[in-house]
Amino acid sequence: MPETGGTPQSEPVDYTGGGQHAFGPDRHLRSRTKVLPEQARAHNRALVLQTLYHAGSMSRADLSRETGLTRVTISDLVAEFIADGIIVELGVRETSGPGKPPILIDIDRLGHQIIGLDLSGTDVFRGAVLSLDGDVIEAREIARPERADGTAVYAAVVQLSRELIAASTTTLLGVGVGTPGVVRPDGMVLNAPNLGWVDFPLESRLHDDLALPVLVRNDANAAVLAEYTFGRARADFMLIKIGIGVGAGLLSDAQPMLGGRFAAGEIGHVAVGTDGGPRCICGNEGCLEAWLSAARLRDEIGARPDDRDEILRDAGARMAIAIAPIIGALDLSEIVLSGPVDLLEGPFLDAAATTLRERTSGGAFDDVVIRLTAQEDIVLRGTAVMVLSGQLGVS
Repeated sequence: MPETGGTPQSEPVDYTGGGQHAFGPDRHLRSRTKVLPEQARAHNRALVLQTLYHAGSMSRADLSRETGLTRVTISDLVAEFIADGIIVELGVRETSGPGKPPILIDIDRLGHQIIGLDLSGTDVFRGAVLSLDGDVIEAREIARPERADGTAVYAAVVQLSRELIAASTTTLLGVGVGTPGVVRPDGMVLNAPNLGWVDFPLESRLHDDLALPVLVRNDANAAVLAEYTFGRARADFMLIKIGIGVGAGLLSDAQPMLGGRFAAGEIGHVAVGTDGGPRCICGNEGCLEAWLSAARLRDEIGARPDDRDEILRDAGARMAIAIAPIIGALDLSEIVLSGPVDLLEGPFLDAAATTLRERTSGGAFDDVVIRLTAQEDIVLRGTAVMVLSGQLGVS
């Protein structure tokens, strides 16, 4: 039986950040896949990289103790990673005891960068060169095409990507993209009305055009990874992203939820109430997205500035009406909002909390937390987690 180290195979796989940020070993996105014998080497490779990523630099002996792998296996894997340029030796650790001082090793954090793209903005697409710890090194943006013209949108995405690639200063690990819409695990955008894409193979097209590994996910699902990894969210929460549209990402029992149609969290086109409402880009009336999109709220406030608080309270209440059944069905503990702070804090947030308590039964969900994320660039940081997981198995 091939050796597998660390915790038993049924234990969770860690999806935290690491290194100098020391996110700690308590952050887990649970894997439901058991390690088969033929997968043991890949499992051990990922285990070594995850341990280094989370804990930061350590000796080979430390790594053996942390992972449960033998020193021979660690030596073999580390040598392989050094040859591939993924791990570097940092020098010897100071020690006062007898014997040869150990050599510290770590993931080559300075030798790799990630390109992240966030296509959820109302006016611009944003991108960044990111460190392996999710920090923005260089940020760029490009105007979002005024019409939902899929060809023009893709051309803008490629242009922004190439500008960021040119701005990078070291080896690129890959490109991560967070996009509105329903996205299959292979990066096919099944439907993104605001971008003019239907059955659009964004991941494969970008891979061919950029000659780099590319991972494409829904923007709210990317944001969930960032909030859980870097923002210390609970293991069962919903992140609602309000921008050009409205979407949600879900984590239940530390397990990301995609759904059989890859549309879990697609709450933007759920009709809210029976009183009609503004017409949505999808053609229906009263969709949550039509009520809550940042552009619609700003237009309404611009037309009725004296009614600003009323407009925001109504929007917050409608969001709570839409998510109350989800909270009850999944027993979620936390709702995290990501979007324009000037719109979401205050009346919007207060009305959402009040309506949610009114719409959930028996006081069982009175302790549900609704809060704004404290993270900037949440989608971009989530794309870094995506690329780390896809390219190194660091999750």
